[in-house]
Amino acid sequence: MSKAAGDPERAINGLLSVAQLLEEPRLARLYTFVLREGKVTIDDIVDTLEMPRTTAYSDTGTLVELGVLTRDEEQKTHTYSAIPITLTANLDGDEYTVTPTLIEAFGRSPQDQNLDLLLEKHGMGKLAAALTYAIPYAEGEMSERVAARELDLQHAFAIAVLQALREVVLDMKSVDPYFEDIRSAREQPPETED
Repeated sequence: MSKAAGDPERAINGLLSVAQLLEEPRLARLYTFVLREGKVTIDDIVDTLEMPRTTAYSDTGTLVELGVLTRDEEQKTHTYSAIPITLTANLDGDEYTVTPTLIEAFGRSPQDQNLDLLLEKHGMGKLAAALTYAIPYAEGEMSERVAARELDLQHAFAIAVLQALREVVLDMKSVDPYFEDIRSAREQPPETED
């Protein structure tokens, strides 16, 4: 591994790993499942995620190659653990941090029609923006009405998205070591109506 200042090789490999997780919901879902559970076996993955065994082996292999899972081969039955990852982007002084919570939200999209539709119609950026409002909403610091209004989506759809993301926030807050790094709308309160 490169010993250069700041280790650019590791940084770029981490960027590519996050990019791949945000491109394949099945990998994202598997990664965050392992992160939430701590240590899992292939049987745990197959049973809980209802995934074919060959897919579980293939996907865990991919995640090990990406460097976001480790495989413990000390015992007869291998166990897998997740390595918490984070990626911070700074564009013209505007910073956003991708953490396992956003990866979880993306991973849930195939099973949640509202998150899936949000991604289809508005893209990953809107999912990240919605997450910034879902955090104070889930924590009772912002009303559903205000959060929905700020998302600039059709009101009923915005509420459905917020409710789906509320579950993500509640599930990930205790297991995402970088949760506090996620931008939250409470840091920039919504503009008041005139």
